[in-house]
Amino acid sequence: MEVFRICRYTLIPAAIILGIGGGPYWASKCTYLTLSGIRYAEKKGKDKIDVVNLYFGIFFLVYQSSGVWGNLISSLIFSQRPINGTVFNYTYCGAGNCPDMTIGSLNSTETARPSTDLIYILMGVYTGCGVLAVLIVALFLDQINLTEGHEKEDKKLTMCMSFMATFRQLKDKRQCLLIPLTMFSGFQQGFLSSDYTKSYVTCALGIQFVGYVMICFGATNSILSMLAGKLSEYTGRVAMFVLAAVTSASCIIALLLWKPHPDQFAVFFIFPALWSMSDAICQTLLGALYGVLFAEHKEAAFANYRLWESMGFVISFAYSSFLCVYIKLYIVLSVLALGITLYGIVEFIESRTRPVTLTENQGN
Repeated sequence: MEVFRICRYTLIPAAIILGIGGGPYWASKCTYLTLSGIRYAEKKGKDKIDVVNLYFGIFFLVYQSSGVWGNLISSLIFSQRPINGTVFNYTYCGAGNCPDMTIGSLNSTETARPSTDLIYILMGVYTGCGVLAVLIVALFLDQINLTEGHEKEDKKLTMCMSFMATFRQLKDKRQCLLIPLTMFSGFQQGFLSSDYTKSYVTCALGIQFVGYVMICFGATNSILSMLAGKLSEYTGRVAMFVLAAVTSASCIIALLLWKPHPDQFAVFFIFPALWSMSDAICQTLLGALYGVLFAEHKEAAFANYRLWESMGFVISFAYSSFLCVYIKLYIVLSVLALGITLYGIVEFIESRTRPVTLTENQGN
């Protein structure tokens, strides 16, 4: 009951505020990157999709590196007072872990709550980073005029109708076809950050290793985001999405079969490293794809992008406490299969409507 009251009065309101601020942030970020990339491409005479992919790759290079610094900070702070974990039976770790096994069973992990002082120190560091980020954006980021050639009345009308434009965007069948692949990004990250860290890492190694495993994910994701944006110029986005799908499917199947044990220490870091490849490709190229396909309605398109990715997070965390891990893996695999299939239909539609553009985008 005490935990419920804490969640009700602190975590839930904080999550709501974060969601309210996160939606406009991601939509404006994607719009800014797309417009910047298009204008630079026009100035230099380059293909727009290649430059936009590169811009998104650079952004996610920096963004995903936050997983390194954030987890490193928390690991260093909490390591001042070691948190001990005890696992009595590794049989229940992995895909066979179910909610009814986490309480009072042999595989339960005993963890000591960090001291209040350490929690305050951590929150203070994170708050300082947030304030610094706001100051950097406010002082150094150049503004882009989104209403060039339009009257002020049009600008007001667009602002008033922007919310409804997000849902009107769903009239575009390409937008609807991209929803499962967009949601997969949320499902994948949700499983990794919640179920993998709990049922594999914490269960077998202890909670003290969670931060280091996520550092591995953040570091490789950061580097691969930059590479994905650049490599797509030569391989085309289709080949990159296929690579991401194959990598994710392979990881899911392996997690279904793998029985985690502390003796296999390196394997715990291999999975997030491989999964980061898929996540880097999906986030980098999917964001760029939205900007190119829906060039006339960028704000509404990117709002949908964030909406459906967040929906993947919501659903993933919603059933996290009720389903066994192997069922969650099957769900993620099903969403992946549906998403990559419908994405192929989008590419087919584009090849029929704009064959020249598609050929250029695939590097032919």
